[in-house]
Amino acid sequence: MDRSWRTNCAIILATIATTSFTLAAPLSAQETFKLGIVTFLSGPAADSFGVPARNGAQFVIDQLNKGSVPSPYEKVGFGGMKIEPVIIDENGGATKQVQELRNLYQRDNVDVVLGYISSGDCLAVAPIAEELKKMLVLMDCGTPRIFEEAKYNYVFRTAAHAAMDNVGLVRYMKAKNVKMDTLSAINQDYAWGQDSRADFVAAAQQLYPNVKVQTDLLPKFGAGQYGTEISALVGAGSDVVYSSLWGGDLQAFVLQSVPRGLSKRSQLVLSAADHVLPPLGDKMPDGTIIGARGAYGLMSQKSPLNDWLFKGYEAANGVYPVQAAYRITQSILGLKAAVEKAMSKNGGKKPSTDEMVAAMTGLEWPSPGGLIQMKLADGHQAIQPIAISRTKYNPDLKRVELVDIQYFAAECVNPPPGVKSIDWIKGGMQGAKCN
Repeated sequence: MDRSWRTNCAIILATIATTSFTLAAPLSAQETFKLGIVTFLSGPAADSFGVPARNGAQFVIDQLNKGSVPSPYEKVGFGGMKIEPVIIDENGGATKQVQELRNLYQRDNVDVVLGYISSGDCLAVAPIAEELKKMLVLMDCGTPRIFEEAKYNYVFRTAAHAAMDNVGLVRYMKAKNVKMDTLSAINQDYAWGQDSRADFVAAAQQLYPNVKVQTDLLPKFGAGQYGTEISALVGAGSDVVYSSLWGGDLQAFVLQSVPRGLSKRSQLVLSAADHVLPPLGDKMPDGTIIGARGAYGLMSQKSPLNDWLFKGYEAANGVYPVQAAYRITQSILGLKAAVEKAMSKNGGKKPSTDEMVAAMTGLEWPSPGGLIQMKLADGHQAIQPIAISRTKYNPDLKRVELVDIQYFAAECVNPPPGVKSIDWIKGGMQGAKCN
């Protein structure tokens, strides 16, 4: 071999060894963030709740991946990482959801699972995420029991629980001088319905101390037929009929009760009803008092973030967004804020699960429905503001409008840290900060 050729090779190798090379882009920009999303895609909860949640997720993720979300969320994806969703149907019951959760983490290798609507499903999957030491972000599921009966490190809920809905309803009724000497109720016989009923009755007894509970019904989830229950409610003739029914159950109840004259005999008060307004249309009785589990949809307040979601979702789906779309949006935006907070502390790398958990704990962030604050359950449970209103059908727009809206601050309708919801309500809602 020629000596000069060997000399040249040695020079080249030495140059390579001592030269510093830089990547064309940060590592995080070349990675994706795999996000498991669980919502009802089939069954009675799909049309009015699960599918709007999925549509909301798809809209928000598409906007984030394009970098098209208003400040402070304009950065592409999660910290520059494109979001890759894996969407799973929540239908099928708690046992099925436990296995699906394991599959998302262990088979699909998602970075975080986000979702769940049913309180029963949330109660079932939360301990599994904790066992696996994987981050789980619950977007909905109203029962207060999740964090009031257990302590979690890897589980978060980015929306207020049901105590807010029921305290808000009773405060609204008192402010509007709604008569409630007598009360009847119909709620689903599982965690959500049982807890909602307990919170509403307890709040009513605080602000209406002479109220008498008459007919108190707990049909099974998914019952669909309510003839016997409606007869009992009409027969009772209470001043107020309260219900936390939702999804297909609520639609069926309204459709079956209106011809029987229930809404003319009693004031209907529905804690989570905005999501059935588009499909029910003029079948929803005027003057029904409703909540949306937040300041959402037609009760939302104007802001750049809310304009972006409301107009963008409506353009993409042909209908305005309701509570499920708002709740999954605030979950995704909260997770984005946590991921980017973690990245700001680790030099811009894709964060580990423990880094994301630390960043999400006690976090607060703006959403289309107002400020979300992780103030309860040692920073794992959110509080937020709520709005309550009455229904009025608009024949020109061919949709139900919401009128006589009243807003309540988060600390007016949510318990303080360290106090169980039912104990706070029964104790006179001490420390509530109302406008």
